[in-house]
Amino acid sequence: MRTVRTVAELRAELATSRRAGLTIGLVPTMGAFHEGHLSLMRRARTQCEVVVVSLFVNPAQFNDTADLERYPRDERHDAQLAADVGVDYLFAPSPAEVYPPGFATTVSVRGLTETLEGRHRGSRHFDGVTTVVTKLLNMVGPDVAYFGRKDAQQALVIGRLVRDLDMPVRIEVCPTVRDRDGLALSSRNAALRDADREAALSLSRALHAVQEAVAAGERDPDAARRRGWEELQTAEVEPDYLELVSADSLAPVQRIDGDVLAVVAGRVGATRLIDNTLIHVLPAAAASTGNGRP
Repeated sequence: MRTVRTVAELRAELATSRRAGLTIGLVPTMGAFHEGHLSLMRRARTQCEVVVVSLFVNPAQFNDTADLERYPRDERHDAQLAADVGVDYLFAPSPAEVYPPGFATTVSVRGLTETLEGRHRGSRHFDGVTTVVTKLLNMVGPDVAYFGRKDAQQALVIGRLVRDLDMPVRIEVCPTVRDRDGLALSSRNAALRDADREAALSLSRALHAVQEAVAAGERDPDAARRRGWEELQTAEVEPDYLELVSADSLAPVQRIDGDVLAVVAGRVGATRLIDNTLIHVLPAAAASTGNGRP
């Protein structure tokens, strides 16, 4: 595996592969690799002849300077993990390489960014995400880019970005990877102390409680959500939100029907975590006519 730090070097490295018509995959990351990141790299390795992993802690998507400074960084360890799963190139640019002096462009996606994380973190967060992803896609020019489903809103936003701007790349969203206790893997989990980690489990338990309510026949989103709130209250976690929304538009649902996304976010100690799960219910119309499939 080679580590490259400039756009010019990266493009030069990929030029031969591109001319040969090889499939190039990109896994965009902010480092501090865990099994979730590695699962994306393995997926890219099975589908692509050349795999690029970007490692860049993007300052543009942080609203809090202290949060940016606390974000875990260990490039040497990350590089070893990436090499072990067969990554070809680790692209680790400096902030000045990504945002050179005079940089004055922002890429914004409206609608999907204005709710949930956008409501709680502000428009600057997603503007930072969409701008850096646009730049990474332009820098690498991949055929496929891989993202995790844990950041469900981000994945939807990037999908809209690529469609709206006619970018020639396929976005593949891969399943959330969880620890044995159910906690969704995140680079931020390393900051959880013992008591905080136990409290953090209430997020996945809340989602599971919502799922159980729906599986038992509950179709009222407020009633299903209350089951999740009970789990959070037991752990004394005050969430930023716990919502049931459309899996396509992120709009609140009036009835649990079809594909519904249960999403939760909250702060445990000094660490802010997010999680989600997709709930599929046979649409009422299909169920009533007997045309649905299990």
